[in-house]
Amino acid sequence: MITTIPQNHCRIIERFGKPVKVQKSGIAIKIPILDSVKDVSSEWGNETNKKGVFIELSEQITDTNPRECITSDNAKVLIDSVISWRVIDPIKAVYEVDHLHQSLLQATLNIIRSEIGGHELDYALQARTTLNEKISARLTDTVAKWGLQLIRVEIQEIKTDDATGAAMLQQMDAERKSRAAKLEAEGQAKATIEIAKADREAAILRAEGQAKALEITAAAEKFYLDTLGSAIGSDDANRILLAQKVIDGYSIISKNPGNKVFIPSNVQSFIELGKS
Repeated sequence: MITTIPQNHCRIIERFGKPVKVQKSGIAIKIPILDSVKDVSSEWGNETNKKGVFIELSEQITDTNPRECITSDNAKVLIDSVISWRVIDPIKAVYEVDHLHQSLLQATLNIIRSEIGGHELDYALQARTTLNEKISARLTDTVAKWGLQLIRVEIQEIKTDDATGAAMLQQMDAERKSRAAKLEAEGQAKATIEIAKADREAAILRAEGQAKALEITAAAEKFYLDTLGSAIGSDDANRILLAQKVIDGYSIISKNPGNKVFIPSNVQSFIELGKS
């Protein structure tokens, strides 16, 4: 009998109960009485086939639905993942494994549990891409025996239970507080350093200013003394300068009303006091 097989489909021809060939999309012929078409609906249901006899060769998506796993640090998580695959050897897919879809699902879940159980929760949450690659690598050889090509396995979601979620929130809050305290301490340390630098620079500037002022004062006094000495003689000029120093000293100490100041009665006493 002549039949048209849909695009990206095939069918298996059996003769006396044994598979003899695979017919792919297009016009196909089978020998009446001798040949029969394998019906996979009894094991596969409506998945990966049409009308039970046309096996789909296009990419298939299988959802594992959320399944519970336990990490190495005893955290319970729900893993939801999808498997992308296609049939490349229909005879192996039909005859080498019972209940293809259930076997694929169980093999995937076993590997996911194994991988998740080998790592701590933090790793599972952060290294999802790496986990996908490891799971796919381990599953590829298994499904190849069943005539399947594994395209990818993707973990779509990882959910934690309430207790684990609360603990994670506490940990995140503690880490945020720790980072904030560290930044505040670093800021205070930098501010202290900057203040110390400013104080040092100010002290240097004050010292330089005082030194400059003393230099200018000394130069002015020398010029004053030289000018006065040329006018009245160096000895008289020295005595006048000493008397001026004494008067300046009295003016400073007398600024405080509580200080008692005894002033000599004559200029010569001023000069003698200055010499002492």
